[in-house]
Amino acid sequence: MENQPIGMFDSGVGGLTVYKEIKKAMPNEKIIYLGDTKNFPYGSKSKQSIRDLSKQNIDFLLEQNVKAIVIACGTATSQALEEVQSIYKVPIIGIIQPTIEYIKSKESIKNVGVIATRGTIRSSSWEINLKKQIENINVYNKECPLLAPMAEEGWIDNEIAKLTIHEYIKDFPKLDALILGCTHYPLFKKIIEQQMPNTEIINTGEKLANYMKDKIIEVEKILTNTYKDKQNIELKEDEIYLTDTECNFINVAFKLLNEKIEIKKANI
Repeated sequence: MENQPIGMFDSGVGGLTVYKEIKKAMPNEKIIYLGDTKNFPYGSKSKQSIRDLSKQNIDFLLEQNVKAIVIACGTATSQALEEVQSIYKVPIIGIIQPTIEYIKSKESIKNVGVIATRGTIRSSSWEINLKKQIENINVYNKECPLLAPMAEEGWIDNEIAKLTIHEYIKDFPKLDALILGCTHYPLFKKIIEQQMPNTEIINTGEKLANYMKDKIIEVEKILTNTYKDKQNIELKEDEIYLTDTECNFINVAFKLLNEKIEIKKANI
């Protein structure tokens, strides 16, 4: 099972922020990434639609013989994770629990903000899970529906992005940490840090990658390709699939990864 790839999916380019962190933490792993650009955005869809799309994406990844699946999408994690974990035997990991594990380890974090898509905030998944697992934590939520579409367009470092983010975060009280509850949002991290200089900005993809490396490997013993030796074994290239290739994905991906990528069409 070691030589099987890890599968990942998101509604678009945002999940590449998670992909980037996993490649940093586990460079020997092959990843098959699926961007469901045909059905973007997920944040405005019903819970049942999100669950149906998540199952469709998982079925596609299982056809690629993956050994584990990362839901690199805040909306799908918040609304579909528990259901798909109950259906499929393959390990499925979302962005919420790894982030909560990190916050639990930081006694200084008492006041937490969450910015995410409308669907994620309305599900209350972050607040419910944070308060269930951490005593005396205060959670402040803000839906930010414009940010994911802006990220898909590549509007991540212009004046419109700065003004939009300011409008979304201006009413937060003093926070110890702000969770970027949509995987598109790390694309705006520099702007957010500038506007919230005394707040820890939490990239959920980074916490998920560390969680997989430090926790899941110990338990499952399936996610690390330790047999690979780059000196004598050619590592297989990652594969990136999109359900609709007529989009700005490649341009934004290049800005994020600083390398050109090859896109394949996923016929699902």
